[in-house]
Amino acid sequence: MEQAESVVSESSQPGITITSALAMLLAALGTSIANIALPALAEAFSAPFAQVQAVVVAYLATLTICVVIAGRLGDSRGLKPMLVAGLAIFSAASLLCAVAPNLFLLIAARALQGIGAAFLMTLAMALMRQTASEARVGRAMGLLGTVSALGTALGPSLGGLLIPLAGWRGVFWVQVPLAALALILAITILPAEPVKQRAPAVRLRSVMNRKLAPNLLVNGVVAAVMMTTLVVGPFYLGIGLGLPPAQVGFVMAVGPVISIVSGVPSGRLVDAWGSNRMLAIGLALLATGAFLLALLPNGIGVAGYVLSIMVLTPGYQLFQAANNTAALADVTKDRRGTVSGLLGLSRNIGLIAGASAMGGVFAIGVGSEELARATASAIAAGMRLTFLLAGTMMLVAIGIAFVDRKPTKRPP
Repeated sequence: MEQAESVVSESSQPGITITSALAMLLAALGTSIANIALPALAEAFSAPFAQVQAVVVAYLATLTICVVIAGRLGDSRGLKPMLVAGLAIFSAASLLCAVAPNLFLLIAARALQGIGAAFLMTLAMALMRQTASEARVGRAMGLLGTVSALGTALGPSLGGLLIPLAGWRGVFWVQVPLAALALILAITILPAEPVKQRAPAVRLRSVMNRKLAPNLLVNGVVAAVMMTTLVVGPFYLGIGLGLPPAQVGFVMAVGPVISIVSGVPSGRLVDAWGSNRMLAIGLALLATGAFLLALLPNGIGVAGYVLSIMVLTPGYQLFQAANNTAALADVTKDRRGTVSGLLGLSRNIGLIAGASAMGGVFAIGVGSEELARATASAIAAGMRLTFLLAGTMMLVAIGIAFVDRKPTKRPP
C-alpha cells in the first residue's frame, strides 16, 4: 500500500500541488476580496452597514459550520470527489454572487460560497498531507499557508483594481474562471484513491482541559482583532482619508504581504526561543499595533495606518506560530488533528466576531449605520473607538494567555 501511494504521489504530485494550492487560494480570496466592496455595496443597495456586513459574515459563518462536515465527508467518501463537489459549489456560488439582483440574494449566495470554501480549505490540506512524502509534509503545509496568506493579500488589491472598472460585481466575476479552472484540474489531474477506514472519533471532552482552553480563547480574540482591520480599514481609508479604491486595495494588502514574509521566520523564532517567550512578544506587538491604529492614522494619515499594521502583523504571525506550538506541545499524535480542528474553529469564530460585533462597535463610534454617508471626522471617531477596544481586548488576552502557564516541553 505504501509503495502504491508513493508511486501515485511521485507521478501526480505537481498537479496535486497546483490544484490544492489554487483551491486554498480561492478560499482565502473569498474571505478578503468582499471586504473592500462593502462601501460600494452600501451605496449600491442604499443599505446600512449592519446589512452589508452580512456579505462577509455569511461566508465566514457557513465556512465555520461546514469545516468539520467537509472533513468527515472527505474521509468517508474520498478526498477527490468531495473536493470536486466543493469546487462545483464554489463556482456556482461565485456566479450567483456576480449576478445577484439584490442584497438578500447576494448574502444567500455568499453563504453558499462559504460552504464550498469549507470543502476547499479542509480537503486541499488533507489531500496535500495524504499525498506528500514524509520528508516533504512540512514544506507542503508551509506552501498552503503561504498561498492562503497570498489569497488574503491579493483580495483587497485585486478588488481595488476591479471595482472602478466593473463595480462591486467584478470582485465576484473574477472568481468564476479561477474556480472553473480549479474544478477542471481537480477532475482531470487528481488521482482517485481508496477510502481508508476511519479511526474512532475522539471526544472533545477528552482533549479539552485548562491548559488548552486559554489557547483557544486567545486565538479567537486575536482573530477578531485581525478581522476588524479588514472590515474597518476600507471605510477609514476610503471615506476617512478619501483614497480611491485602487489605493485602498494596495494599502490594505500591506498586512497580508507582511504575513507572507514573516511567517517562516516566526516559526524559526519559536523553535529557537520557545513558544512562551514568542507568545508574549507576539501578543505585546498585537496590543501595541491595535492602540497605534487608534491613534496614529488620525494624526498622520496613511503613513500612520501602515506603520501600525507593520507592528500588528508580525505580532500576529509570532502569535500564530507560538500559540499553535504551545497548544499541540503535549498532545498525543492521535489527538493532534482534533486539537488542530479546535484551533481552526476558534479562529473562525473570532473572524465572525470581528466582522459582526467589532463592526457594530465601529458603527456606534461613527454614530450612524449609514457609513457611506458619514463624514470623515465621524469615520475617524469610529476608527479610534474600535481600536481602543481592540487594544484593551489584547491586554485581556495577555492576562488569559499567561494564567498558570508553565514552560512548555517539546514532545519527543
